[in-house]
Amino acid sequence: MAERRIGLIMNGVTGRMGMNQHLIRSIAAIRKDGGVPLANGERVMPDPILVGRNRDKLEALAKAHGIARVSTDLDACLADPKDEVFFDAATTQMRASLLRKAIAAGKHIYCEKPTADNLADAMEVARLAKQAGIKAGVVQDKLFLPGLRKLRMVIDSGFFGRICSVKGEFGYWVFEGDLQPTQRPSWNYKKAEGGGMILDMLCHWRYVLDNLFGNVESVSCLGATHVPTRYDEQGRAYAADTDDAAYATFQLQGGVIAHINSSWVTRVRRDDLVTFQVDGTHGSAVAGLQKCWTQSRVNTPKPVWNPDIAQPIDFYEGWQEVPDTQPYPNGFRVQWEMFFRHLAGETATYPWDLLAGAKGVQLAEAGLRSWAERRWIDLPKLEV
Repeated sequence: MAERRIGLIMNGVTGRMGMNQHLIRSIAAIRKDGGVPLANGERVMPDPILVGRNRDKLEALAKAHGIARVSTDLDACLADPKDEVFFDAATTQMRASLLRKAIAAGKHIYCEKPTADNLADAMEVARLAKQAGIKAGVVQDKLFLPGLRKLRMVIDSGFFGRICSVKGEFGYWVFEGDLQPTQRPSWNYKKAEGGGMILDMLCHWRYVLDNLFGNVESVSCLGATHVPTRYDEQGRAYAADTDDAAYATFQLQGGVIAHINSSWVTRVRRDDLVTFQVDGTHGSAVAGLQKCWTQSRVNTPKPVWNPDIAQPIDFYEGWQEVPDTQPYPNGFRVQWEMFFRHLAGETATYPWDLLAGAKGVQLAEAGLRSWAERRWIDLPKLEV
């Protein structure tokens, strides 16, 4: 069986997301399983070089996962013709400039989102990639969650009738760092370092809404900094100067209304860390990370408002879980494999490209503007 090597420059894999989801659960797992099978019988085998500032960390990570190459010289890696793909999961603020350098070096692009911290840079990167004729992909991981894949099947079945609304709840309590250690890095709460809930999460909600329910046409968003003082990794107090929660309403093409609360300052009493409730004329569904439940029109209970008695209806009882009818591998790995097949020529186009990434930045920027100006912001169509 023929093997096609793809040289892969991986930048930012010593961070939590880059290491766990992209390196360990995606690239290292693909290599362990013998590569990505193609329709013609060949297999794509990624050959990564890990790039960063700390050689000791890189070498330890590489040794642990059977990777031969590391480097602290990104420019030298970009100049090497044997590595054809550049991947970035480092800081958002550096991403656009790094992508420009990689495109100029003729590398294909695969990267985390946001693709930039402002729309102008995100669009410039998308245009440069198109002009250079390179292939590009942007991580859209939540589309590949088992719960949302099941929800996609429910939508495609026509179960909902006409979809009326989508309600999302995302987040959990991130500890401040004084009572007990925090579980998220301190840069998330520092504006100068690219932090903020709106910039982080509205990029996700853009691709979820666009791909499942209809293109986002306008947004009204309110951000908040509920916890003004947090403690960093060394236990030092610092001022959290960017939003740790966002409350956003979206108008979608076709008339669907969506509202999503995103918060690092909420205690969870729901089915999962993120849930989406979809209400339609013929039925409703609630999807989390792994599971999805439905309730049809004929199985909907008929509550009567009576505050003088205990609620007689168990509202959870009337929902039916969508069963597991297929395997659901790690969503990051699934998208990596799709991108490798695109690189190998199995698919002529790839839907989640740098323009799709720019749409996420567009929504985040519009959300910040809505908060600042206290009004609805329309989103014009983007083209490169």
